[in-house]
Amino acid sequence: MEIILKQDIDTLGYANDIVKVRDGYARNYLIPQGMAILATESNRKQLAETLKQQAQKRARMLDEAKVLAQKIEALTLKVAVKANEEGRLFGTVTTQDIADALKAEGIEIDRRIISVEAIKETGAAEATARLHREVSATIKLNVVAAE
Repeated sequence: MEIILKQDIDTLGYANDIVKVRDGYARNYLIPQGMAILATESNRKQLAETLKQQAQKRARMLDEAKVLAQKIEALTLKVAVKANEEGRLFGTVTTQDIADALKAEGIEIDRRIISVEAIKETGAAEATARLHREVSATIKLNVVAAE
């Protein structure tokens, strides 16, 4: 069954994409949750009109995302977390910690667009922020022990 996504879904695609999924998944989960609609002929025409109207807006958002990515990649964030004497962390660095460090630098982004591997030791690390469907930024981290 073909459906039109109404919002971004990590495993399927982005909003306004036409994707093919199993009938049960569409009818029992995606459509009732308001995440998708059936890809009927009238819905496809409506989608085409909506996409035409959003073309300029998407171009502007892409430019803003590229500028933000350059600002983020130029930074090296210092994240202070509790650690023992050997440098092992009590826990891990979370996406909320990274979002708070970015906010302290004057860049406010949602923690849900940040992905990070488990960081268990002090030192240099990296995280990724998906700012736009075409733009992602690498966040350089310097993890230090909190006093």
